[in-house]
Amino acid sequence: MKRREFVQVAAVAAGACTLPAPFTRRGRAVKRVSLELYSVRAEMRKDPEGTLAAVRAMGYDDVELLWSFGNFGRTNEQVKAALANTGLKAPSAHISPLLLTKDWQKSLDAAAYLGQEYLIAPSLTAEAEKSIDEWKRWTDIFNTAGAAARKSGIWLGFHNEPNHQKPINGVVPIDLFIERTDPGAVRLQLDAGNMRMGGGDPLKFLKQHHTRIWSFHLKDVVADNSKDTELGAGTVDFRAMLAMVRDLDQKLCVVEQEGSPEPMESARRNLQYMRALRF
Repeated sequence: MKRREFVQVAAVAAGACTLPAPFTRRGRAVKRVSLELYSVRAEMRKDPEGTLAAVRAMGYDDVELLWSFGNFGRTNEQVKAALANTGLKAPSAHISPLLLTKDWQKSLDAAAYLGQEYLIAPSLTAEAEKSIDEWKRWTDIFNTAGAAARKSGIWLGFHNEPNHQKPINGVVPIDLFIERTDPGAVRLQLDAGNMRMGGGDPLKFLKQHHTRIWSFHLKDVVADNSKDTELGAGTVDFRAMLAMVRDLDQKLCVVEQEGSPEPMESARRNLQYMRALRF
């Protein structure tokens, strides 16, 4: 399937919210950094094992697999071996939403075999782009599939694309999705760049839905929101965003840059940015 293409918050009473006021502890840093393998998809197509080794040599701790790309032609056994050989972990994967409707337990078993915690659908089918009823149908599917995933020790997640903020008959799809899905079965992955490209504010979205967000795509965007760019070179305030998340060490932080002309070098510089970032 073709892949479609976080300011200040008020302090609240202790225990009422997991969001502290930002900038209260400038010594904090992201402990584990993951790379979304879509960032280096061309290299993964050519040499998956060599690319994973190079990503690990850069200093990444984790990778986000791309089941929707067939794991670049490798079997689950080969993927597990490659991860073990490099020392990388793969706590999450992007999957086609269609897997939720076709032998879902098989996917859950595969995720457990690979030591994964999250299976995340990055988008829905093309039909959902024009129909709010289709979004409603998918929320029911996610609730059912998410409940099954929890029984297998896996979380089902959903990732925002720019068009998820475009109203359909006056209804914003991502808002409907969040309202209709069960927090005990379905979690969210906030793509900060995609939120900005869709006309939204990732910090405002995080403040509103922080209890649902357990994974982040760290993606920066240029000033006119037309495309992504290297971390720190765009308009997303990652220091403010990450400072809002008190329980960040329990959540996935995944670097993604989709359109770099030098994917591996950008992946390296993006990791350097994240390692140096304090909030």
